[in-house]
Amino acid sequence: MQTYIALLRGINVGGKNKLPMQELKLLLEKNGLINVQTYIQTGNILFDSNNFDCDLSQIINKSFGFKPDVLILTKTEFLSSIDNCPFSVDEGKQLHYYFCKTAPTADLEKMHHIKKDNEDFVIIGNVFYLYAPDGIGRSKLAKQAEKLLAVSCTARNLNTVLKLKDMLSES
Repeated sequence: MQTYIALLRGINVGGKNKLPMQELKLLLEKNGLINVQTYIQTGNILFDSNNFDCDLSQIINKSFGFKPDVLILTKTEFLSSIDNCPFSVDEGKQLHYYFCKTAPTADLEKMHHIKKDNEDFVIIGNVFYLYAPDGIGRSKLAKQAEKLLAVSCTARNLNTVLKLKDMLSES
């Protein structure tokens, strides 16, 4: 049995793509996923499967009428992203993990040019780590990250990442 983390993108934001987590949990269980847990309304799902091969985006589309981007990580991949984090930050909303579908082919020169002096970033494998001490909403780099990374990604702050890690430990 393998444990997975599914990160959904663009759900329950601004009244669009509404996806109640309890209904999603039941739907995924009906489709054969085991020990399904969700965390907050932004689409963080932990589950187990013996041979995971379903398209979560398509399953959601059939029941809820929209097809969100879904990024699937194994437990090992997710924990490695935490172990590989180059920043030592206690404030969970200052550090963001951008989980990318593939390794980014970033425009590093432009990224360095638009970041604030107190911001920093590192790309390791398929994860873009952004330290933005003034907040993600005030960061020009955060606003343009996906475009500059040139790959589809979904971001989670350190608080969410650590909560998911705790949930993995408990399961």
